[in-house]
Amino acid sequence: MINVYNCLSENQQVFKKTLETSGLDRDGFVQLVRKEFALPPEAKFNLVTTDRSVVDDVKFKELQDDSTLYLLQNENQDLSVATEESIKFVPHFNTLIESGTFEYFAEGQNSLSCCLAELVDNSLSATAKNKGVRKIEIRLLFDRTFGKPAVVVLDNGCGMTSKQLNNWAVYRLSKFMRENSTFESEREEYVRPDPVPRSLNSDISYFGVGGKQAAFHIGNSVRMISKPISSPDVHELVLSQEEFEKKEKNKEDVYKGTILNRKPGDDSHITDSECFLRDIIKEETRKESFTAVVITGVHPDHVTYLKDDFEEWTRQLAHIYHYYIHGVNGNCKTDKSQRSDVPPLVDILVTLREKPPKVSRQRNLREVEDDLQTQYINSAVDTFEFKAFTSDGGSVDGVLRYHPFLYDKETYPKELNALQAPVEEDDDENQSGTVNQARGKRDIFECFWNGRLIPYTTVSEFDWCRRPPKHTLPLECFSRFSGVLFTNDKFQVNASKQKFMDLELKLKHKDTLFTPVFNVQKTSKSRNIQKEFIQWLEKCHQEFDKQVKFLGFMETVTRRDVPTKKLQYPWSMFSSIELDGKIYKAQDLVKSQKTQPILYGRVNHFLLYGNYGRDIFATGGQVEITREPEELYEKYKKIIPISKIDRTATMENIMKYIENDIDKLPAKLRVEWPEGNPLPQNAVIPAGTPLGPIAVEILNRNGKSILSRIHTGSQGAGIKKLKVRLTIFLHGPKEVKKVCCFSAQYVPNHGHWFKKNETLTKLGKYTLTLKAELSENSTTVFGGKELPSYEHKFIIKEGNAENFTVGPMSSSLRVGVPFSIPMQMTDFYGHPTKPPPNLQPVLQCNDLDVSFETTGSSGNSFTIKGVRVKGKVQNYEQSRSYDLKVILPGLTNETKTIKISLLPGNPHSLHVKPEVNPVKVENGNPASFNVEVHDEAGNLTANPKQIVRCEISGLKLAVTDCSTTGAGQIMTEPVNLKIINGEPQMLQAKFDMPSQRHVAAVTTELKVMPSCRVSRMELFCQGDENLELKNEEKIEWQAGGLLENLVYKLYDESGKEVQVTPEIAANIKVNWTGDVNQRALIKGRLPDVQIPTKVQEERFYQVSYQDQSVSFCFTVVPCSDEPVRLKATVPENTVKLGETFTGPIKLELVDQYDNITNRLTRACETSMNVEAEGLDKSNIMYKWEESSSSVAVTGVCFNSGPLGPREVCFSYSDYTERIIIKVTAGIPAKLELLSGPELPLQILNGHGIPIPFVVQLCDKWGNPSPDQRVVVETRSSPPTVKVTTSVTSQPVDAEGKAAFTINTVKAVKGYYQLEFVGCFNRLPIPGPHVNFSIIPDPNKPVKLSVNYDTNAKFPAGGTFPVFSVTVLSEEGTPMATFKPTDLSMWWWKGASSSRPETAIELKCSKPMENEKDCYHFRDKKIPQSVGNYTIQFSLRIEKTEILLSNQIDINVVANQPVKLGPECQPQTRAVSYSTDIANRILVENMTLKIMDQHGNPAGQNLNGKVSVYIKCPDGEQSRSLPPASRESQHDSNILKEGTAYINRLAIEENSPGENGKRNLLVSKPEMVTPSTLLSPFELPFHFLQCKNKTNLKVGNIAFVDVYLYFQTLDSENQQKMSELMKKKDELTALFNKCTETCSLYAELRNSLTAQVLDFSRKEENHRNMLERRNMSVSQPSSIQNVDSLIQNKTTEKERIERTLRRVFPISNNFSGPDILGKVGHLAVISDDDAAWVISWHLAGDMDCVITRTTAEAQRIYHSESGRQQVMALDSIFVHQADRPLPHIKNGEELFRPLGNPLYARNLLIYPNEEQSCELVFKNLLGDTILMDDIESATTYRKGIVANRMPCPTILTREGNRLSAKGKFGGRQNKAPQKHMVKMFGAPLPQRYYTLQEEIELLIQYRTILEKKKKAEDDRDSLMKKLPEIQQKKQVMDNTKQQLEEIEMQLASARPARPAKRAPEDIPEPSGLMIKRPR
Repeated sequence: MINVYNCLSENQQVFKKTLETSGLDRDGFVQLVRKEFALPPEAKFNLVTTDRSVVDDVKFKELQDDSTLYLLQNENQDLSVATEESIKFVPHFNTLIESGTFEYFAEGQNSLSCCLAELVDNSLSATAKNKGVRKIEIRLLFDRTFGKPAVVVLDNGCGMTSKQLNNWAVYRLSKFMRENSTFESEREEYVRPDPVPRSLNSDISYFGVGGKQAAFHIGNSVRMISKPISSPDVHELVLSQEEFEKKEKNKEDVYKGTILNRKPGDDSHITDSECFLRDIIKEETRKESFTAVVITGVHPDHVTYLKDDFEEWTRQLAHIYHYYIHGVNGNCKTDKSQRSDVPPLVDILVTLREKPPKVSRQRNLREVEDDLQTQYINSAVDTFEFKAFTSDGGSVDGVLRYHPFLYDKETYPKELNALQAPVEEDDDENQSGTVNQARGKRDIFECFWNGRLIPYTTVSEFDWCRRPPKHTLPLECFSRFSGVLFTNDKFQVNASKQKFMDLELKLKHKDTLFTPVFNVQKTSKSRNIQKEFIQWLEKCHQEFDKQVKFLGFMETVTRRDVPTKKLQYPWSMFSSIELDGKIYKAQDLVKSQKTQPILYGRVNHFLLYGNYGRDIFATGGQVEITREPEELYEKYKKIIPISKIDRTATMENIMKYIENDIDKLPAKLRVEWPEGNPLPQNAVIPAGTPLGPIAVEILNRNGKSILSRIHTGSQGAGIKKLKVRLTIFLHGPKEVKKVCCFSAQYVPNHGHWFKKNETLTKLGKYTLTLKAELSENSTTVFGGKELPSYEHKFIIKEGNAENFTVGPMSSSLRVGVPFSIPMQMTDFYGHPTKPPPNLQPVLQCNDLDVSFETTGSSGNSFTIKGVRVKGKVQNYEQSRSYDLKVILPGLTNETKTIKISLLPGNPHSLHVKPEVNPVKVENGNPASFNVEVHDEAGNLTANPKQIVRCEISGLKLAVTDCSTTGAGQIMTEPVNLKIINGEPQMLQAKFDMPSQRHVAAVTTELKVMPSCRVSRMELFCQGDENLELKNEEKIEWQAGGLLENLVYKLYDESGKEVQVTPEIAANIKVNWTGDVNQRALIKGRLPDVQIPTKVQEERFYQVSYQDQSVSFCFTVVPCSDEPVRLKATVPENTVKLGETFTGPIKLELVDQYDNITNRLTRACETSMNVEAEGLDKSNIMYKWEESSSSVAVTGVCFNSGPLGPREVCFSYSDYTERIIIKVTAGIPAKLELLSGPELPLQILNGHGIPIPFVVQLCDKWGNPSPDQRVVVETRSSPPTVKVTTSVTSQPVDAEGKAAFTINTVKAVKGYYQLEFVGCFNRLPIPGPHVNFSIIPDPNKPVKLSVNYDTNAKFPAGGTFPVFSVTVLSEEGTPMATFKPTDLSMWWWKGASSSRPETAIELKCSKPMENEKDCYHFRDKKIPQSVGNYTIQFSLRIEKTEILLSNQIDINVVANQPVKLGPECQPQTRAVSYSTDIANRILVENMTLKIMDQHGNPAGQNLNGKVSVYIKCPDGEQSRSLPPASRESQHDSNILKEGTAYINRLAIEENSPGENGKRNLLVSKPEMVTPSTLLSPFELPFHFLQCKNKTNLKVGNIAFVDVYLYFQTLDSENQQKMSELMKKKDELTALFNKCTETCSLYAELRNSLTAQVLDFSRKEENHRNMLERRNMSVSQPSSIQNVDSLIQNKTTEKERIERTLRRVFPISNNFSGPDILGKVGHLAVISDDDAAWVISWHLAGDMDCVITRTTAEAQRIYHSESGRQQVMALDSIFVHQADRPLPHIKNGEELFRPLGNPLYARNLLIYPNEEQSCELVFKNLLGDTILMDDIESATTYRKGIVANRMPCPTILTREGNRLSAKGKFGGRQNKAPQKHMVKMFGAPLPQRYYTLQEEIELLIQYRTILEKKKKAEDDRDSLMKKLPEIQQKKQVMDNTKQQLEEIEMQLASARPARPAKRAPEDIPEPSGLMIKRPR
């Protein structure tokens, strides 16, 4: 089929027809065309293709199906209208072959510059054959007024024909496979371009991938517009994501499209959304050929990046095309000779257009001056060029450029994108040799392919440019050159041209040939490239680098002051440097230059970054200076670059400046008393004595006034003013209290003046201190030294007694009770003082008699004892005050008046009323008495426990309490005596007080009289026959009958009938009715008695008088009546289906009251019948029971029918009975699963299932059975799985249900089964089983994997290798969610299965960049002692859960040998040349070993000898020892395996020496290996002079011709000197030990005090923060109080957690780092109605699994066989901006809406991953709105549409939905009931999160309190050791004094003058000498 367009008419419509060509040649086809288009035979036309090729016979045969042809007047005729051409672009098979090529985003960086480069590559290839300027434009059109954002790339290249455009659309159709023409006869094969310099051949459009891949990475639609040179038509092709998706949805051919062929400038097909294209199309008419790539649908992130980072990505493009833009030699600005001879003709112009008022930006890439290649070229001073040739014809041009070190910095360019802080020229802190370390870790070579940069491939180095071993050229020279490689297309790159595939592999192949290039053009294959390179590098180093020589390596240190952590180590420390021909050493005084301020100070050391260990030449470096004088500048240290040392400064000028500064320091205080009243030291003065005035002056070391100023800088900029603080302290028993404190500033001509103080009145010891302070901060220390001070002590005592005060007394006194009056004596100021002697007090009081016994005094107290007051006072209820005057004659204030209150005294007598005798009382009544208690003065008195009792025979004891009032009433119980014949009875009453034995008892007679009360009752029944009832009699009467005509009579105690009065009748009570006729009772008649209706109900009846004190009772027994009905008695109302009644049903004949009548007989059995639904009559039986006259029915059973009530009908004769029986479920027979989590079920190992399994117990008919005797349990299989449930087994509930919640499941990955089994009467009940699978938990750590260098050695005191610890989860993936502080490294000595308490803990190092999956322990110190150690790593998961790694056993070996030392330190000896060998021994049995710096044996493989000789201590000289050059004379001992043994070493006669002189015995090791340098062992000893001449023998070698000339000492003096020296050594050791202890104590005390203060401040700040949150903590705060608060809030928080709330019911069986979860779990909603309607609206999406990546979504899709919904975050696109509601425009409401509209997504709360979840629900809900009701919703939509705006879907809280199309109503738009909707969960209330925050704050507060308490306890514990420290200080003082005495004794024992010279013929004494050999 061929498509033909009739375009013969230029101004008419074009017609298209599709013609069948089968069986036709060209002529036949032409005839068919004439026929179909009705062309006359004479009409002439050309048949051409869309490429304007005329179709002849040959080309007609080659036409493919669905081709497009034009009918034109001529082949160059313009198209009058646009036409369409069908094309196919099915992907090439290479799509599958090379599908693994990286895409742009795989590189981990922003890829837009690489994407744009792909499009520029195509333009470079298209413009390769241009004869003029090759112009490429990148237009960024982001002005929305002209349409949607677009990226346009235009070039003036050759353009593309429709066939070439079709080829472009085919993915993976590279240029080697393309068919450039429709006809095979015109096709041309690919021809590789000729070689050109740097391979700048523009042949870089290659694979048929990049353009499409880049376009769709930038946007979602690409429009290709192209016009080839050979055609007048413009060809246009559009590919878009939307069109692909539409075709796929409609099941059309996705890879089929159309090319639009039109004339230039025709924009009729352009829509308004792309109106910017009209400007581009208008430009077509001015272009001969062109290609435009128009990308729309640009991602918002890309738009933001392209606008905000315009400079960055254009610089990257300039870097990529540097040599195309600037030529083969690049952009060389410094050397014009290096510029390209032919100027480049490539112009790449970038234009960014934004919406006004923003101005358009434009940048030509040739104008970019800061791309990396430009920096490399212009910072280099020399180049080294070479070529490389591979075996397959590959060619590489290479250039190395040298960037020298100039003065104090490297010139190697930095990467602009690297995160480096700028270094200022004078920034002292940052300048060093480590800043800008040349190339650093970057690779050397950047790589270009066909002249274009391949950005992500670099080559580190080649063998020939690597530093050779033992080469003298400094290492840093090899990091000062950069390189670039230019390759041809023989080397493969990936499809996106971001990486080489095989470059480095080929170049490092052994067959690759490298040759140097000379004079840029000539290469030499015979020259050695490595030799040439090294020569070039040496030349560059010598000519261009400037360096410093560092001398005297000291150690390698870590610098914490360097801000960049990776640059803190290693730093080598040196003692001196050589700079500019001058040597600077440590402790030298230097002056700085170009610093602010100028520094004068002393050199501490020199620093150089790196680990060297030897003298070295290096660049940069720093010096640490301490400013002098240290006291003035407070030991200020400064590190500056070495280049800032002033090399012109002289030592004289520096010292003069420092001396002038010292005179600025204060040294002492001068104190004067201007009024001539000086206070002596330790003076004792009375209180109130005035002190002062005082004048103080501050002086310097020369005694001159410094005017209270310290000048720390020049020109007045560094003046520190001083003041003097006067403080007076009062020394109390527990603390020293500050009394007053004054500060005085300096006053000219007066100094510091303090006024007179007259306020010192308190007693005690005082200290007056004067202290110089800094005015600015009141500190007393300056420059590490205390400022001068002055101290004065005095005492203040009390004065004479002048006043007195009365001490506390009882507020109320009692008559006759003695008391004391205490008094205190005071002086004028109220200080306690002694009372005056012989003091006689006087006491006076009106109306009372006052006396006292004696007085007493003690200290300042005076007491009047035994004071008594007597007189008549008021009673206990009325108090009166009396004035008691106390007079002490002789005092200034001698009288004091005391207010006293006097009360009655102690009990004395008892009074009883009435006083008649006897007292009469009527029988049955109580007796009453009044009693009073009096004191000795007759006052009514009240006292505690004042109880009065009355004792009467036969009655209970009566008591009354007179404690309160002193009086009371005693009422006895009623007297009830038996009166015989009316005669009265006599009783005796006794009154006494049991607690007051001294008060006499009182006795009274009591006479009991007879009473007239009722004592007996009788009942009668008056009827046909009078019936007299007997008390407690039983009477038979007919059931339901009436007992009538009852009367009663009453009798008194004497037997007389008592006449019934209304009062008596009112007290008559009956128990059978409450309705009593009082009139009848007065007449003696009782109410009728109603007999009970039940024969079983015997009823008790009673008549009583006076509350049953007199009563009469009888019992009525009812009898049955005639039968009226049949009664059925059922033993139970409920029966199980299929079960028989357990007991018989009883049938009886009863009367009207259901009383059994006993009328049934045995013959009735055959007349009985029963009927019911589902009743099984086969086993029913009737049995007569004679004992009860009833029939028992058995065998009743139901075998069918529904559950619930059943009616059963029994019949006999004329009697019928119907009963209702409830039929329940039968015997439990099976279990059924009622509900549970959704299946299939996947569980994370160690996790549970929140949704419980609910099983239902059923009978065999399937009815729910509520039999709670059935116990249900869970069983899991296989047994390897451990399932923990809420309960292991449980009985079913009242509904027959049992719920099981799976708390945890633990097992390996696999498939398992959970079965529910019941048990009833020990018989199993089958149940359901659930299959589930267990997957590993990616968030549960189970193992710590430790990696380290297992071949590393562990030298003592060294540094551990880096330990990398990886936390592995159950699925084996690394976890990086833990804090580094959660990991610890432990080591301990020896082997132990568990970690001992003495183990040392080391914390994890801070992670470095790109360390994401593991944790590192760096720079950890190895123990200093050798031996086997164990290392273990731990991870704290929770407070109590710790994960441990496997133990690692290491062997710590000795470090490098550094010294020779003894196994144990020998004592200092004093030797002489005595004849006794014991006095001549230097050492004996001493073993020497080679050791490391920590004292570990380290010479196992070292052999040699030990040289022993004697020398003077450093700095001392002696005429009796040889000079240093002669100290080689020695004895030797063998050193084997690092050990030497000295048996004995002694001196012999004639040994020279000075008497009492201290010498050193030196043991120096000499090794076989000369390079091993070891420190010798020096042992001090003292030499004492003897009478005779001796020789010295060291070891077995005797030294002759050696003489001693010393003053003779006797044997006693030698012994004394020896003992003194030994004692001196012991005391010195003791003194040093005590000094160390005291220093340590002081340091620890200061540290703990600082800790306490710090924690107190933190505690106060935290408490204030708690109070601001309304959490009050009691004062003082305690951990118990805080724990109580935490417990309360935790309890409340747990209660909230346990509170039931909405939970999304579908379980989440998917987890992993790339899985967010199911939609229903991602959000919660607090509002129930909103949750209901939104959940229903999203019902189809609630179980959709959200993943982060498409790859993870595809994995789940395939693993679930497509059954699970999935959605990937990286495939979601939504507008990020939050738009207002539709009724709001430009911030104003278009109308006032009803129904509270809001976006539904705003009601969602995201517990986790808020940003990702927000993206998900923006995609799902969009702009869906929630309103109150459907009426408001429809009104709202109407208002929106009326404003010509679209309205989104609206949901209502009533469950309605109004769709975006306006449709509502019907079942599909109405939400079902809430229980039918799987709803979002409800969030925890805000109170819960508030509690969480408060608990966290309280825990932090508790931690602070714990730390504070521990610090306080440690400090208090330390302070308890103060006496011990004071004792040690006393020991120090004593020891120091003893040492001074020993020194004096030693000095007196030494000779007073030098020894005489020896004779001239005897050689001068020279210590140890060896005779010359002959």
